[in-house]
Amino acid sequence: MERLAAPGEVRMSQAIQPAHANARGELSAGQLLKWIDTTACLAAEKHAGVSCVTASMDDIQFEETARVGQVITIKAKVTRAFSTSMEISIKVIVQDTLTGIEKLVSVAFSTFVAKPVGKEKIHLKPVILLTEQDHVEHNLASERRKVRLQHEDTFNNLMKDSSSFEDPTCDEEEGIVATRGTAVQSIELVLPPHANHHGNTFGGQIMAWMETVATISASRLCKGHPFLKSVDMFKFRGPSTVGDRLVFNAIVNNTFQTCVEVGVRVEAFNCREWSEGRGRHINSAFLIYNAVDDKEELITFPRIEPISQDDFRRYRGAIARKRIRLGRKYVISHKEEVPLCIQWDESKQASLSNGNVEALRKLAAKRSWEVISASEKIKIYTLEEQDVLAVWVEKHVKSPANLAYCLLSDFTKRPLWDPHYMSCEVIDRVNENDQIYYIICSEVNGDKPKDFTVLVSRRKPLKDGNTYMVAAKSIILPSVPPSPQYIRSEVICAGFLIQAIDSTSCTVSYLNQMSASILPYFAGNLGGWSKSIEEAAASCIQFIENATDDGHISIL
Repeated sequence: MERLAAPGEVRMSQAIQPAHANARGELSAGQLLKWIDTTACLAAEKHAGVSCVTASMDDIQFEETARVGQVITIKAKVTRAFSTSMEISIKVIVQDTLTGIEKLVSVAFSTFVAKPVGKEKIHLKPVILLTEQDHVEHNLASERRKVRLQHEDTFNNLMKDSSSFEDPTCDEEEGIVATRGTAVQSIELVLPPHANHHGNTFGGQIMAWMETVATISASRLCKGHPFLKSVDMFKFRGPSTVGDRLVFNAIVNNTFQTCVEVGVRVEAFNCREWSEGRGRHINSAFLIYNAVDDKEELITFPRIEPISQDDFRRYRGAIARKRIRLGRKYVISHKEEVPLCIQWDESKQASLSNGNVEALRKLAAKRSWEVISASEKIKIYTLEEQDVLAVWVEKHVKSPANLAYCLLSDFTKRPLWDPHYMSCEVIDRVNENDQIYYIICSEVNGDKPKDFTVLVSRRKPLKDGNTYMVAAKSIILPSVPPSPQYIRSEVICAGFLIQAIDSTSCTVSYLNQMSASILPYFAGNLGGWSKSIEEAAASCIQFIENATDDGHISIL
């Protein structure tokens, strides 16, 4: 038997009826957004004791779909109260009524603001923390709030950095399309059933209408069945009331392999504003869709060709938002590490070494890499597959490829240029091409320093090739057990690809498929809150270019 709701928690359970579903019999994302907003509002008001309104909604990720006949349960509770605002955590579960199996649909966070009565000042009472999980969420709420407050500045900085940046994957590519054919406009008259219990247009209803026009826009590009995968963080800019006309304008901003970002702008007009053609901008949101064909296979979207100045602004904005979403998604992540590293076995060292190199080769060969940052010497790409994130940092170096290979394949030299490495020592020189290292990395976010036991395997180019490889992967070595001083962490797949351009220059690519323990080093950079990747890459370039032909390091 399911337990009752905890103090401060509100639950809503809904049986999914045909009226709640789309043409494919799946729960409409717009309907779910309405239910989510209602439940979160009731949780906020339960804590505050006064009326509350939606201020913003963090990124919403949809992990599962729900169908007619299943039951949706939404749990909402206040994780932290600030002065006049509260963060509400929302968890959505779908249950199959025949099997009883439950699946997680979404975890989201929204911010609600308490509305004072008359001139009364509001100061919200603190949340009572009963469990260890309550304490974890309470602490993370502060981090999430910082991210929200920095959002606009972060976005503007990323846009400024990308002002001269053209997406190289679009150059001379076939099948790219303009977005003008995806533009959709719709209008809704706000009636009493659309208003909440405060008399304002229900925030969940606005989100549902936005999802409808965004779905139409995405369908015009994919020629398939789009389904909402996530909603970018947004805030309500102002209220609307019964009698307002709400005009929704949607258009595709950019595509990323199997997903597409659709932007929706909402303007409200009262009767007078309507006749004067002067509306109020009350909301903008960015919705990310996947799509399937009739065989239920994911559709790859065509690339977008920006034409007008406004096209380029929206195109670059989508890249910046994707970068911020990645950072937000992982900077507040607290998933437990699931060890994947294998036991070191001397009798299998050849196969372990070859597997190490092959894993790096396969990671580099994947086709879904997306560029997120580019400068004259450094480009950064990301790859996200089934919640696994990988980063590719590409550097142009004015040094011979064999010299770069000599320097980068010796990990004892890495603390000289990588600020994350505190120390690195050789534990076992297995053979000419394979060595085992013990690495200690600096602390992040107040945690203890992390340590790693890593097999590094290197390969020179084949006879007709020009690519040097240095692959790294964590291994379990009984002679180096975990220490209470450090957090034992893992490298899943990482390393360098070094390609000769000519006799005096090369391209150095660093790839890393991230484990949970490594994510904190990269998340701030991905989200735009730091430039640690760029700084480490620039330090690496300088380190290589300052070395002499015999590998001697010049100390400036």
